[in-house]
Amino acid sequence: MRKAYRVKKERDFQYVFNKGKSYANRKFVVYVIENEQPHFRVGISVGKKIGNAVKRNAVKRKIRASIYEMKEMLDPTIDFLVIARPSVSDLSSKEVYSNLLHVFKVAKIIKHTKGK
Repeated sequence: MRKAYRVKKERDFQYVFNKGKSYANRKFVVYVIENEQPHFRVGISVGKKIGNAVKRNAVKRKIRASIYEMKEMLDPTIDFLVIARPSVSDLSSKEVYSNLLHVFKVAKIIKHTKGK
């Protein structure tokens, strides 16, 4: 995912975290806020409770890959943060995708669903 699609700066993270609305399921928490950019931006947070750095980076890769697959379905007018809960560490890529899709539907940031 290109840098333009990421929430990278600490102040941007804090802004979305403090001002955004939160939605959750058993595996993820998502904070959502409107933005003024022509595309969405995402920030990913995986805490130390998930495991060591190798495990956390593997979880982040699965999350990024899932979001990349959903890119066309996501509302372009938002910034959002995806926070992984500790139970995510044992999920396959397919399970990460389905759990993210569920929490995105709860948060109403999915514009439309394609054939998945």
